[in-house]
Amino acid sequence: MQAEPRPPATPAAAMTAMDHLIANHLIAQQEIAQRLGLNVTDLTCFAFVLEAGENLLTAGDLAERANVTTGAVTGILNRLERAGYVTRRPDPTDRRRVRVAAEPEAVARAYELYEPHYTRLAALFAEYSPDELALLTDWFTRTLALSRQSLEELRGREG
Repeated sequence: MQAEPRPPATPAAAMTAMDHLIANHLIAQQEIAQRLGLNVTDLTCFAFVLEAGENLLTAGDLAERANVTTGAVTGILNRLERAGYVTRRPDPTDRRRVRVAAEPEAVARAYELYEPHYTRLAALFAEYSPDELALLTDWFTRTLALSRQSLEELRGREG
């Protein structure tokens, strides 16, 4: 597939576009969380459980992905379990650990809200060449690493 020619951009324009995307995403996440009766952190953790699918996460896995402490994950999992979003299952290889599974009814509720957006995103990604998608994926991955580094620095300043 031949990619469409892209308009010229500057680093400043890219930064502004990114800032606007992040701001809109945060507002949308708050809206979705509210509709599902969750807070944004709990919704984020539920999304990681969904992403894992059949490869069930441990509480430690979830803490690492969400950048929260294992103690915080305990509270998150308690709330998600009470709200009917997840269940805890014994780890088949280590009985001291539990794995987190999404409840099918909760998955359906979340997909109902997310699916229209992800359908539009898939259509947008289809407009990009494989090389452009590789570039975007590289940028997202590297930006995530920078973002995590910045978060760690901010948290280091608290203490």
